Amino acid sequence: MVSPAPESTPPGSPRLRDVTVREVLTDPRLAMPVELLAGAEGLGRPVHHPRVQKSGLALAGHFRGLVPTRVQVLGETELSYLETLSLEQRSQACRAFFGLGLSVVIVTRGVRPERALVAAAEASGTPLYVADAATSRAINALHAVLDELLAPTTQLHGVLVDVWGVGLLLLGKSGIGKSECALELVLRGHRLVADDVVRCDWRPPGTVFGAADGLLLHHVEVRGLGILNIKDMFGVTAVRARKRIDVVVRLEEWSDTRDYDRLGVEDAHHDILSTPIRMLTVPVRPGRDMGTILEMAARDELLRRAGTYSARNFLDRLRATRESGGSASSLLAERKPSTDGESICPPAVAPARSSEAQLEARKSPSRPGRRTLAFEPCPEASESSAIIPALVGKEEE
Repeated sequence: MVSPAPESTPPGSPRLRDVTVREVLTDPRLAMPVELLAGAEGLGRPVHHPRVQKSGLALAGHFRGLVPTRVQVLGETELSYLETLSLEQRSQACRAFFGLGLSVVIVTRGVRPERALVAAAEASGTPLYVADAATSRAINALHAVLDELLAPTTQLHGVLVDVWGVGLLLLGKSGIGKSECALELVLRGHRLVADDVVRCDWRPPGTVFGAADGLLLHHVEVRGLGILNIKDMFGVTAVRARKRIDVVVRLEEWSDTRDYDRLGVEDAHHDILSTPIRMLTVPVRPGRDMGTILEMAARDELLRRAGTYSARNFLDRLRATRESGGSASSLLAERKPSTDGESICPPAVAPARSSEAQLEARKSPSRPGRRTLAFEPCPEASESSAIIPALVGKEEE
């Protein structure tokens, strides 16, 4: 006899929750009537797999690939096979099948199973159910319940917002302004999913969904105002019950000693239930419009889904310009001249131009009414994009 296959979890997948046969078959979300025929003492057996298994070959004595902790389904094909066997062969096949220590067996189409099947289930203490539904419908109903019950879950302190269909999970220490950011986004027409407590659950092939805690659904806490009901204030279009987490945004206080991402080429990730999710670290300080920044993060994620990576495309153009012999900073020189014709850099730090350079500038053709300016990076403009060539050089090193 070939032993059944051991249960295996795909590499990188989080561990599923533990549920029993009783929880699965008595769940109110199970959209089909079921009746217990035998094996009531085994209702506490575990179910460890979110997909059911049709075990026709097992009745013929082939057990390879059979996982005992999966829900086993016997349909019309399997039952018709049993009818072709003699009474002794039928009894032997049923005893061998139920002797594998199965968690539960479900017979579909409302068919009353063979007496040998019921006797073997009772003798082994294996729950045997009859479902009054077609096999395909019964399998779909079981999958829906198993996905909900077995999904790995965790709980995070944060805020989840749906911005143009992109799920932004805001993380950060208490008081950093996560709830205020959520309010600003709601005012801009986006939707609140959860505030303060975000319940996350994992779904194959590797996505994480977030939802609000039952008591906190549709509510947000704002210091100084208290707890507000967003649904009552803005209507049902301002909230949603559940959303996939696409981007994690970690808010932190601005620090002059930390180097924040200026290019956006290399992606960082935050693991939730063993699933890496793209993470952005956004500094917070007075004067920054966090609502606009978070909207830009959502827009950029939408562009990435469409295959457009703004930062990488820009750096490719920059490298192409440098390889062609042009100045790297010339790509950044798309500026409008000031009305007085002076350089954008302050006079105290603007580099002096040689007489030869001035002569060449006068000779360069330009369209009438338009003044041509050469780009001169300001050495002290640390907040300007003039720092990008230096950063690119550092990246290439």
